[in-house]
Amino acid sequence: MSLDRDTTFTWYGHSCFEVRTPGGKTIIIDPYFANPNSPRTADSIERCDLLLVSHGHFDHMGDAVALASRLRPTWPCMHEMSLWLARRLPGGQDAAVGMNKGGTFDADGIKVTMTHADHSAGDWNPGGETTLYLGDPVGLVVEVENGFRFYFAGDTTAFGDMRLIRDLHAPEVALLPIGDHYTMGPREAALAVELLGVKHVIPMHYGTFPILAGTPAELRTALDERGLGDVEIHAPEPGGSVS
Repeated sequence: MSLDRDTTFTWYGHSCFEVRTPGGKTIIIDPYFANPNSPRTADSIERCDLLLVSHGHFDHMGDAVALASRLRPTWPCMHEMSLWLARRLPGGQDAAVGMNKGGTFDADGIKVTMTHADHSAGDWNPGGETTLYLGDPVGLVVEVENGFRFYFAGDTTAFGDMRLIRDLHAPEVALLPIGDHYTMGPREAALAVELLGVKHVIPMHYGTFPILAGTPAELRTALDERGLGDVEIHAPEPGGSVS
């Protein structure tokens, strides 16, 4: 079953996505093109109108600064991340838009709302005595030009307030981590689908490394056990698309 919403999601492994919108824009989310399953490199990306990063771990932030420096996208991000980026990106403080959970930013007709995510956010800080903190991890609800809304959970476990995301934003598609160990696994992801009320799910953050062992097949089983047999799982190979 297709989404039939004039929006195309291309998965490049891990949590890295390229989204083509009905208005012809390109959104890049969590650009870790250096992951071992990606068929593309960051250097091969020729367009990015809107860049979104869920949190500052290397496997999500990875290629973001290089992409933003080269392609100059609009980049709404956590406040602390925007402060750090202001010293690293061409354009300084104008290169990123600082915001926070609950806020919505309109990027030329595409609305981005930050939601809660239950995870951590520190990463290695070369030369520093402590980890680098780039603001809390977040999820993202994105509404494209035709009103279609999708939820990118980022790295998280399932949490009860996903029901509030359903009530406030009613996303049609959820992009959910299923790998386990660092995020929720298939069993928790099935609960997240139930809380969100979505009928379409695109699994992510699995299979990149052996420790991320959750699979779409296990998610299918967990959904069926919850009586959610009508939920469609869209799981392309890296480089494949859903539209």
